[in-house]
Amino acid sequence: MGMYLNLGNGNFQSALKREYIDKSQIITEFNNRIDKDNKLVCLSRPRRFGKSLLAKMLCAYYDKTCDSHKLFAGLEIANDESYEKYLNKYPVIYLDITWFVSNCGDIENIVRYIQDEVSKEIKNEYPKTYGNSLPEIIARASLEYKEKFVIIIDEWDVIFREAKNNEKLQKEYVMLLRGLFKSPMTDNMFTLGFMTGILPIKKYGTQSAMTDFWEYSMLDPDAFAPYTGFTEEEVKALCKKHDMDFEKAKKWYDGYSFDDGFSIYNPNSIMKCMQSKKYRNFWARTESFESLRFYIDMDFEEIKQSLLQMVAGESCKVDTLSFQNDITSINSKDDVFTLLVHFGYLTYNSENKTVRIPNEEIRDEFKTSVKNGTHIELAKLIKESDYLLECTLEGKEADVAEAIEAAHDAGTAPLFYNSEQALRSVIKFAYISAVDDYVQIQELPSGKGYADVVFIPKKTSDKPAMVIELKWNKEADTAIKQIKKNNYPQLIKDLSGDIVLVGINYDEKSKKHECKIEKIIK
Repeated sequence: MGMYLNLGNGNFQSALKREYIDKSQIITEFNNRIDKDNKLVCLSRPRRFGKSLLAKMLCAYYDKTCDSHKLFAGLEIANDESYEKYLNKYPVIYLDITWFVSNCGDIENIVRYIQDEVSKEIKNEYPKTYGNSLPEIIARASLEYKEKFVIIIDEWDVIFREAKNNEKLQKEYVMLLRGLFKSPMTDNMFTLGFMTGILPIKKYGTQSAMTDFWEYSMLDPDAFAPYTGFTEEEVKALCKKHDMDFEKAKKWYDGYSFDDGFSIYNPNSIMKCMQSKKYRNFWARTESFESLRFYIDMDFEEIKQSLLQMVAGESCKVDTLSFQNDITSINSKDDVFTLLVHFGYLTYNSENKTVRIPNEEIRDEFKTSVKNGTHIELAKLIKESDYLLECTLEGKEADVAEAIEAAHDAGTAPLFYNSEQALRSVIKFAYISAVDDYVQIQELPSGKGYADVVFIPKKTSDKPAMVIELKWNKEADTAIKQIKKNNYPQLIKDLSGDIVLVGINYDEKSKKHECKIEKIIK
């Protein structure tokens, strides 16, 4: 057993000693590619989404120097017809690039360090092998000993993240990868190639640096979608086992959606939630919000308004095609948001080409980052929105009117603030914090008109429903009367709990907002 060649199955064996959600069926996807033209695969996912565990599982499955029957007995893959055909049949090269970065001393020397270390081990195992580079040595070992390798590279992109401004080093690294995977000898050397990372493969212009790889990312995981995180069925089973509330887990950690409505949960956060018996933001405990704050603070047009929309629970249009798959070539709002999809801070809808914040955990990260960032007006709005919601539920009319004034002054109003529609825009963003507990519906039909804004409590919320009616150059009392006259509360009569009625008027002459609040006690 070596450090890079044929590591055995010990790492996966250790993982199985903890609570393990069976994702072994993904091996079928790789078995179906053995020695085919789609045998080179790159899966990119955010941190803590199980990339390294997958790499260790593949090592345990393919490594010919160990017997992994006992490890995989009882797992789903053991029932697949390809299971025995490929189990423990190949020499496996495993490269954890993060390990090389940590141990190479000067990162400038990392490419040479990788080649020297791995070449030494291969030559020890295959003594007749010689050559000046790692690709040449692997090629000669394959020819001389009639062996084809499985190669697994974990965190392939860490050099692009750790040495993000060192273009010379990045190109040297890409040349090494091209020597391995874009060579006339590639088919002779490898029966299967697999890379994991956070970022997809670097682009130069519109082309990938390694065009022979089949790439699956958070933008389009395709057949790998069920293995990107935990499925809803898996989370329901965990919640049942640990006696946890599924709806709360869904609110906090669901929301990474792909084609056909398929949705997955953050696996690390789900497991931390089950173990701690708490629903909270575990993201901050594994990754600083500094990286998020750095990118959302970039001074690109429309970032502030788009952030406002997304924190309020809405989606924003994005063009993902210009992104160069690195963290330095960021030239627009679209590049920022595409990068945040790969980091796991946003989820992408390929059908309508939009992004949104996936869940409560990440929304909490955005709020924290905004409050500590350069968007001062937006940070103030979020802080005051918490206070506005509190005052509304407590019936503090003067305070509500004052908080709405602040939201208007924070720049959320349309350019021409001259109608109920314009006032509705301000209300939407003034109550931005309500997204944590409510589903907001605008212009809900009642049969006798339309309720301007209705806040329906989520299943996990204990707050009362709210009906808000807006007036322009009239009186807030008139708004309350209209709510009662048109019987808007009947729209949500089936909800348990009280209903808060809110009337808001804007007087164009005085430039003041007025508020009236009543509560229907059930």
